This record gives sequence, C-alpha cells and structure tokens, in this order.
Amino acid sequence: MMARFHTPAGQRFTLSERSAQQGFTSFDRSAQHGFTLIELLVALMIFAMLAGAGVLLLGNSVSAQAQIKARLDDSAAVQRAGGALAGDLGQAVSRITRTEAGTLAPAFWSHDDGESAPVMQFVRGGWDNLGDLPRPSLQKVEYWVRQGRLERRTYAQLDGATGDDPAALLENVEAVVLRFRDAQGKWREDWTPTQPDLLPRAVEMTVTRTGEPPVMLRFQVAPGPVEKLEVAPGA
Repeated sequence: MMARFHTPAGQRFTLSERSAQQGFTSFDRSAQHGFTLIELLVALMIFAMLAGAGVLLLGNSVSAQAQIKARLDDSAAVQRAGGALAGDLGQAVSRITRTEAGTLAPAFWSHDDGESAPVMQFVRGGWDNLGDLPRPSLQKVEYWVRQGRLERRTYAQLDGATGDDPAALLENVEAVVLRFRDAQGKWREDWTPTQPDLLPRAVEMTVTRTGEPPVMLRFQVAPGPVEKLEVAPGA
C-alpha cells in the first residue's frame, strides 16, 4: 500500500515522489542505471582471472617458440657442419703435402691429441677460383676441436704454408670421436696406414655437445689409390 503524506499547502505526495524530491531512488531504479559495489568487485575479479590466464598462456607460447627456434638453429648448424664435411671428404684427393715445418704429411691424417693437433687433415679438389687468382685448385683442409668448438681451417697453399683463420662450425662441443672404413669394409678407430697416399673409404664422426645427445654422421670419401698389399717373401 502506497503511503501518502500531506503538506501544509494541502498537496499530497506518495513515498516514491517524496524520495525522488529528496534525492533518493528506489531499488528498481538503481538496478537499471548502474551496478552495485559487490557486482563491480566480482566483475573485476573475473577480469583479473581471465587476464592472468591470458598472460600465462602468452608466456608459455613465447617460451615454446624460443625453444623451437633454438632447436631449429641447432639443427641447421649440424646440417651446415655435415654439409661442409661431406663436400670436403667427397672431393678428397690423394696428395702428400708438407707441413709448416717442412716435414712430409700423408694424404690423410687423423689425430687424437686433444687441441694440439687437428682431428683430420687432408687435401680436397674442386676449389673454385672465381677471381682467377694464382693458386692451385687443390686445397688443404683441417678439422680441429678447440675451446668447445668444431673448427674448419684451410690453407691457401698446399706445402709449407700457414693456415687461414679457422671457421667455427659447431659450438659447445665436448668430444669428437672418429672411425674410418678401410678397403676391406672394416671400421678402424684410427687411421695410420703404412701407405702414405691411402685414403679411407668412409669416415664416421660422433659429436657430443653439452646438453645434447650424441650425433653420428657418416661421410663417403672420394675414391683413392688401391692399397698395395705386402707379399710375404717366398710366396
């Protein structure tokens, strides 16, 4: 029942009219024109939860993309190193050279003396000479493992020359293990043939890097001279 009031002038006002004149509104009018404090707090809490979930999802996505990029870059580095080795070994030639000290070196060297000597040294053909420089088409190539890097070093001249600055192929290298396949199809842990111009038939390289599983690469070596078998006296 609507309450009515009488003024001294004889005017009648209902309760809602009197409230409107004094600056008050009914509950229905307040719900139509805004939100209560509790409703605002609930809405802000929901928005904060959604924003937090979005930030977490975005952070995980960025982290996953960074890991994928690092993995792709690492795979590309391994492929570049494998491509360099395949190109060099695939064009290896049987050429005996001289070191910087003037001593004779076999056509194919392999060492396991740490950082004091290259793990492989040989001569390759097919060295492009686009500038028509006065140099041979053969190139002496060395592979080193130094300071956690697999490096490739080349020589401008075959005999007695100083090597160029090495180029890093792989980083974070802990160890490199080589095996060599001979003409009989057997894998050998080292390459020390009595015939100085002899080349292996294939090279297997196992690279161990920090935080990564070992990677095994196999390369075919260009054909070399036939091994001269020693004949026993009186045979």
